[in-house]
Amino acid sequence: MADEEMGPVDYLVVEFPGNKMTGEGFPLLMDLVDRGVIRILDFLFVRKDTDGSVTALSISDLDLDGQADLRVFAGAASGLLDDGDVADAASVIEPGSSGGIIIYENTWAAPFVSALRAGGAQLVASGRIPHDALMSTLEMAEVGRR
Repeated sequence: MADEEMGPVDYLVVEFPGNKMTGEGFPLLMDLVDRGVIRILDFLFVRKDTDGSVTALSISDLDLDGQADLRVFAGAASGLLDDGDVADAASVIEPGSSGGIIIYENTWAAPFVSALRAGGAQLVASGRIPHDALMSTLEMAEVGRR
């Protein structure tokens, strides 16, 4: 994988309060993969018990009652996600809940990034604006325009 042209790699930790996973987002995730927008590098679920103990769950342990067949992601383990990352992700999940940890490549950006590198450019900063901060700022900007 290291020799391949790669796009930026991001991660998500999604909490399912009370261990209630409906599966509504999985068909959309699968669509992104099918269209080549992203490539899943690591995919893991964890359960955090009320006592704070954490258990990693394999894809086969999940039963979404036919909502989405997650077995396509079974074995998605690039080696980027280690025990420390799992512990960090679990630390933001509330006890009595479960979470999904996804590391994914933005494959759509790979040719763009490669072209920039070929031209001598280099990425010097990257980040993500949290959703709540973005919505708050956009709302304040809208109020200021009125």
